[in-house]
Amino acid sequence: MPPKSGQNRGVTTFKDRIKADITEAMRAREEAKLSTLRMVLSAIQNAEVAGDEAIVLTDDQAIKVLQSEAKKRAESAQIYADAGRTEAAAKERAELLVIEAYLPAAMSDDEVAAIVADEIAKAAAAGQTGGKAMGAVVKAVRDRVGSGADGGKIAALVKGALG
Repeated sequence: MPPKSGQNRGVTTFKDRIKADITEAMRAREEAKLSTLRMVLSAIQNAEVAGDEAIVLTDDQAIKVLQSEAKKRAESAQIYADAGRTEAAAKERAELLVIEAYLPAAMSDDEVAAIVADEIAKAAAAGQTGGKAMGAVVKAVRDRVGSGADGGKIAALVKGALG
């Protein structure tokens, strides 16, 4: 039996969840949410066929696509706001809110900084210091935080901590 409206029972993947939510948005006539979810689904499908052969993205890979789309919306909203196009900026921010609902909660700067400090200490214990340790530390931090922090923020914190 298919799930009732408002319930995503039986949804097996992140992509399936988005498809189910598209159906719900159509039923509820939520045009802004519907168009944003369609755009997100399209971005995921484009990523699946972008390489030499078609693949099915894992949930983690799909989340990375969503993070990229969210970053685009945030940058576009800022550009529109700086140009005085408040209506376009508001539309981008509304899309960003829809996308952020599907992203895992971001870690605070303090939490990421604590992980950075821990990984720098591990690198120093292994004899890696300064700029030579940056690549290894960034990779270790990214492995630990997963999709909970932006890669640019991680790199900036590591660079600042290493001096």
